[in-house]
Amino acid sequence: MAVGASLVLSACGGSTGDGGTNTGPSDDVAAMAVAKGENGEATEYTAPEVAQSGDTFTVSTDNPFTAYNNAASDANNSYNTFALTQVLSGAYKLDGNNKVLLDKDVMEGVELTSESPQVVTWKIKPGVKWSDDAPWDCDDFYLAWLAQTGKSKGADGKDLFTAAGTNGYELIDKVECKSDTEVVTTFSSPYPDYKGLFGVSADVLPAHVLEQGTGVADITQVQPTGGDPAVLAKVAEFWKTKWNGFTKELMPSSGPYTITGFEQNNSVTLERNPKYAGKPGGPAKLILRGISDQVAQAQALENGEVQVASMAQPDANAADRLRGLSAQGVTFGASNGLSFEHMDLNYKNKFLADAAVRKAFMQCVNRDELAEKLIRPVLDDAKPLGSLVFFQGEDGYVDNYADYKGDTAAAKKTLTDAGYTIGADGFAAKDGAKLSLKISHTDIPRRKQTVELVQSQCKAAGIEIIDDVDPNFLDTRVSAGDYDIALFAWSAAPFKSTQKSIYSTGGGQNWSAYSNPKVDAAYQDAVSNLDEEASKKAFQEVDKLMAADNYSLPLFQLPNMWAFKGIDRVFFQSYNGALWNANEWVKTS
Repeated sequence: MAVGASLVLSACGGSTGDGGTNTGPSDDVAAMAVAKGENGEATEYTAPEVAQSGDTFTVSTDNPFTAYNNAASDANNSYNTFALTQVLSGAYKLDGNNKVLLDKDVMEGVELTSESPQVVTWKIKPGVKWSDDAPWDCDDFYLAWLAQTGKSKGADGKDLFTAAGTNGYELIDKVECKSDTEVVTTFSSPYPDYKGLFGVSADVLPAHVLEQGTGVADITQVQPTGGDPAVLAKVAEFWKTKWNGFTKELMPSSGPYTITGFEQNNSVTLERNPKYAGKPGGPAKLILRGISDQVAQAQALENGEVQVASMAQPDANAADRLRGLSAQGVTFGASNGLSFEHMDLNYKNKFLADAAVRKAFMQCVNRDELAEKLIRPVLDDAKPLGSLVFFQGEDGYVDNYADYKGDTAAAKKTLTDAGYTIGADGFAAKDGAKLSLKISHTDIPRRKQTVELVQSQCKAAGIEIIDDVDPNFLDTRVSAGDYDIALFAWSAAPFKSTQKSIYSTGGGQNWSAYSNPKVDAAYQDAVSNLDEEASKKAFQEVDKLMAADNYSLPLFQLPNMWAFKGIDRVFFQSYNGALWNANEWVKTS
C-alpha cells in the first residue's frame, strides 16, 4: 500500500537503485526511465508528439483503482496514483529516475520570490482547461491548500477534511489568486520541499465541481479558519465523500487522459482527453486492471490479455515466469523503487503498549530470511532495510536495526524479564492473558508468505502470531487503526518531508497512536531547515529515536517488477507506476 504531499500506502522518500535489469528485445531498460518529453537540463517536461493510434493497452497491477480523490485519508493509496498520474495534472511531475520536472504543458513557471518569509509564485499557463471545458486555474490550487492545510477544525477539534497528509500545506499562511493564472503562496516557516505541493500527489482537484455541488460561489472566499463553519463543513464533506469511485460529471480530467469507465474491484478505463493542454497521447485507450496474484498477472501477459504487467509487490515465481517469456518478445525489468515493506505496531493494543513486547517481537523476526526467500529471487543483492527514513546507499543512511536478526533466545529473555512466563503450549502469558498478536495485510501472496515465516520465527520466542488477511485492509481498516500489527509498504515522491504525517504525534497517517515529543521536534527541524546538512542530521536523529521506540520494523526495500510486449518503452516509475509516461507509448507490433 502506498501516499506527494503525503505518503501513499506502499513506500517512502529516497532515491532509486541501479536502474534495472532486463530480459528480452530491449537493450536498455534503464534508459526507459527517461521520458521522451524531458527537455532542458532534465528539469522540465513537455508532452512529445508521438504517433496516435486507435489501440487499447491493458495494464495490470496489484490492486484496483478506488478513488478520484487520493488525498483523502480513507482513500489514499498507490493504486489510485497509478491511474491518476495520467488524469490529474500538477505543477511538477516525476520521471523514472525520480527527477522532479516542471510540467510545461500546464505551467509557465514556479519561482521562489522571497526567502524571508518564503514566498513561492506559481504561474499557470493561460488557457489550460479541465475536460469539461472549465478553466484549470488558481481556484483549484486554492482548494488543494484549503483541504490539506489541517487548520479547519470541527467542534471536536479534529480536521474537517481528514486529509491523508498536511505536509507543507500546513506551513502556508495564505494563498492569493493574483489572477486566474498566478498563485502566490506565503509560508510561515521555510519549506524546502515546496515542489512536492500542488500536483505531484494528484491533489489538484476541480474546484468548480465542488462549487457547483455545494452552492459555494467562490472557493477562494472560504477560509480555513474564522469563516462560516457551516459552509466550511459543507465544503469538507463534499471533498472527502463525493470523489470516491467514479462519477463522470464529478470527475473531469486535466491530464492527457480522462476516466470513462470504472468497474469496482476490477478496472478503470482511460481515454484521450481532447481538452488536454499538451500534445495528444499515443494510445487511444488505457485500461488499468487490478490483479492481486502476481503469477496471474504474468499468465495474463503470456495469454495476451494484458500488454503490460506492473507489480509494486515483487514475487519470485512471477519474476521467473516473466523472464522465461523473452522468446515471445516480452521485456522484463526490475529495479529498486521508493517503497519499503514494514510492520507498524499499534500502541493501542494492550500488549504492544508495552515496550518490552515491541522489542521482543522485533528481536524474533528474522529479516534476512525474509529477504532471502521473498526478495532476492527478484533482486539478488537485496538486504534487510535498517531505516524508516533513508534507503540503502542514500546519503544519511545508518542501519539502526542491525541488532534485529531473528534472535529468539534474546526475544524470550526480553519477555521473561518483563514478567511474562512461558506456558505449556510454548507461548508467553502475563496476568492470565496469552501473548497473541494479529498481523493484518492485503491478500498479496508475498505478504501471506511473510506472515507464515514470522509465525514460525516468533513461535520459538513465545509469541503467537495470527494471520489476518483482508483484501480491503488498505481501503477500510488501516486508516482506522484497526489492527495489532499492520504489514504494508509506504511509497512516496522523493520528498522526505512527506514522512512527517506518519510519525508525528497526531499526524494524518499516524494510525498507531505513536507519539514521541523528541521525534516531533526533530521532524519539525528536518522539514523546515534550508541547510541541507543540518536537515539531514535532523532526519538521522528522527530515525535513531524511532528505532529506540520499537514502533515500526522496516523489512526490505521493495523492487518494482514489470514486463511488457508490443510497446516501445515501459518503465515502472516507483511512485506513479507503469502509466507515468503512457501518453508517450507507441505500439511496436
